Amino acid sequence: MRHFFHIAYQGKNYNGWQKQQDNFSLQQVLEESLSQVLKTPIAIVGCGRTDAKVNASQFFFHADLAKPADENLLFRLNRILPADIAVFDIIPMENLPHCRFDAIQRQYDYFIHTYKDPFLSDFSSLYLGLEIDFQQLKRATDLLIQYEDYRCFCTSPDKNEHTICRVSAAKWLVSENGNQLRFQISSNRFLGKMIRILVGQLLKVGKGLLSVDAFESYLINKETPKILSPAHPQGLYLSKVTYPYLDLAPKTDFLGLQKVSNDWKLIE
Repeated sequence: MRHFFHIAYQGKNYNGWQKQQDNFSLQQVLEESLSQVLKTPIAIVGCGRTDAKVNASQFFFHADLAKPADENLLFRLNRILPADIAVFDIIPMENLPHCRFDAIQRQYDYFIHTYKDPFLSDFSSLYLGLEIDFQQLKRATDLLIQYEDYRCFCTSPDKNEHTICRVSAAKWLVSENGNQLRFQISSNRFLGKMIRILVGQLLKVGKGLLSVDAFESYLINKETPKILSPAHPQGLYLSKVTYPYLDLAPKTDFLGLQKVSNDWKLIE
């Protein structure tokens, strides 16, 4: 019987989600743990392929089990998993839904702090003394929902069947004290390192190193910048995955260290 597993993880200790030879991955740890608990080999399929050191406050994988899961499986699995991986729900599914191909929307959050803080270094990206023109940053960000082909902002575009991504929302928020930034983007799919590359290019616009017109020209001409400069991985979180038949709120108040008195204000 197919089950969806609702999980979250910190990615700093892993070489990404996908299992690879000679590399420590989240998929490997979860497959080995699930196989150990059930005493039979179990293969799993993830809803995406987060890069090395990238986090997820909501992530799903599916597995086919011989019989319906119960609370005991949830307890036993969490007990043997490392502290940086948590399983919140195990959901029996009718028929054979696919946790990757059936997802209709994914949301990511990217966090930046502009001052050195040892309690944020593993969970947010440091851009020391960053000075941003919010108006130009917003102008460039607003362009993202107007285009669908993101060939210019990904690695190895020819390895993809296509490079069309339907971005439904993109925005920046700033903390009340102005020392932290948060980029949030939603789309039906994302390409390899696309979000980190986008953040890197948008920050260039905000810093006055790239004009809004030049940023848009990449999207118009499908031309990859000579220097992509992807943002650091530790600031990136897969934060929401939505299915036509399953829409769960994330169960973790991720990055609680970044909460400020009145949360975040939209850059307008």
